[in-house]
Amino acid sequence: MSELRNTRVPAADGAPEVDRKALWVVRELGLPAIVKSCVACRSARHHPTGKVRVNASGKLLDVWMLISCELCDRTSKITVHERVHVRTLDHERLVMFENNDPAVVRQLVMDTALAGRTGYRLDWTGTWELETDLPFHELDEPVSLEVVVRFELPAPVRVEKLLTAGFGLSRPAVRGMVESGRIRLPVAVDAKVRGDFGFFVVTSSSS
Repeated sequence: MSELRNTRVPAADGAPEVDRKALWVVRELGLPAIVKSCVACRSARHHPTGKVRVNASGKLLDVWMLISCELCDRTSKITVHERVHVRTLDHERLVMFENNDPAVVRQLVMDTALAGRTGYRLDWTGTWELETDLPFHELDEPVSLEVVVRFELPAPVRVEKLLTAGFGLSRPAVRGMVESGRIRLPVAVDAKVRGDFGFFVVTSSSS
């Protein structure tokens, strides 16, 4: 949901003054698929079962996230912790593991460090949508705009894709505005972002 203000906002840290501010939100539609080869069939896509398994051997613990093959439903394990001493784990987090807490399952599924460490990748297709009620025609008005983009999930999204979706413009139009200085970005237009950031739309390249 966008939040627009018609009052002029003072500039900070060298940023241009803006007439309005808008909020765009990358809304979560679902969790990413886990891409790893299934040992039982030809599929390479898995989804979390919502369960975490904790196995104790004396004071040593193994913790696994359980995932299910999209094609054959075979359950596999992703190693979260291996042979760690019980005292090295935060007690509250251990209880969340033991109770299959949805929040900790969600965190594990979207953990890119865990994916890299255990040799699989995440497919973020269909996991997000951009929510903004900013009218497209307002870009033609002689006012400047600051847009804050918030992420509900760490999906890697190309900046160009956000701009085309948010403003309802073509890729060439967006690139033209970036090249002319009308859109001022903190990163390259073809970069991928996965966390909150902001950018400016100014009245001209000399603003």
